Amino acid sequence: MSHFKAPPKKNLGQHFLADRRYIDMIVLAVDPKPGDRLVEIGPGQGAITFPLLRRHGELTVIEFDRDLITPLMEASEGLGRLTVIHKDVLQVDFSKLAADDGQHAGRQIRLVGNLPYNISSPILFHALEHAAAVQDMHFMLQKEVVDRMAAGPGSKVFGRLSVMLQAYCTVTSLFDVPPGAFRPPPKVDSAVVRLVPLPADQVGITDPALFERVVRDAFGQRRKTLRNALQLVCSGADIEAAGLRPDARAEQLEVAEFKHLANHLAALPPAA
Repeated sequence: MSHFKAPPKKNLGQHFLADRRYIDMIVLAVDPKPGDRLVEIGPGQGAITFPLLRRHGELTVIEFDRDLITPLMEASEGLGRLTVIHKDVLQVDFSKLAADDGQHAGRQIRLVGNLPYNISSPILFHALEHAAAVQDMHFMLQKEVVDRMAAGPGSKVFGRLSVMLQAYCTVTSLFDVPPGAFRPPPKVDSAVVRLVPLPADQVGITDPALFERVVRDAFGQRRKTLRNALQLVCSGADIEAAGLRPDARAEQLEVAEFKHLANHLAALPPAA
């Protein structure tokens, strides 16, 4: 790590993973295979980057911090082919990145990264927009966020993030990572999660924008019943016609029930 002179930048939420045991666990979880197109978000000082590069021989990284780019390139010499994209990850078109692979046009990418906790949710939703181009994702996030991502109905942390991600992906919480594994240590526990996008024919959502609105409004005020929470979207009779209880609360519904409700509403004739 002698190439990296600059200290972690607080304004970018930088906490660099330093514990070899957890680095090895992440690489083992990713388990790259020949022909995989690996793309790392936020390589930082290369804790995950270099082990993946040694094992796989090829890696694309997306790094916003200009001060890390030259050290990453220098430290990667002799390990494999490292391609650095200097850009805000939210401005990267993952679908175009997959399509622009000259050797294997249209090959899906595999995303991996220790995500900045201050923008983790926007990154997750950005990746969802390009789910067709993504084979899977292995991310390290704040444990509280991973708990919400993987939560089921009835849980206190089951909410909009849970439903939106599980509607499009299989979400699996893999293992926790303590603050002491980072430099500097964050004030929260972390966790590694695997997301595998569902095939398009298994998603089963007629109108994605309507589905997103139903989920957002349903959880907008958790204590409200569906009838009250969704009054700007549909009536209690519409909810009942979809086979659901208007007096139920959002956290009681299965992900499949949210899909069913949204699809039922999408099939209704336009209001006169």
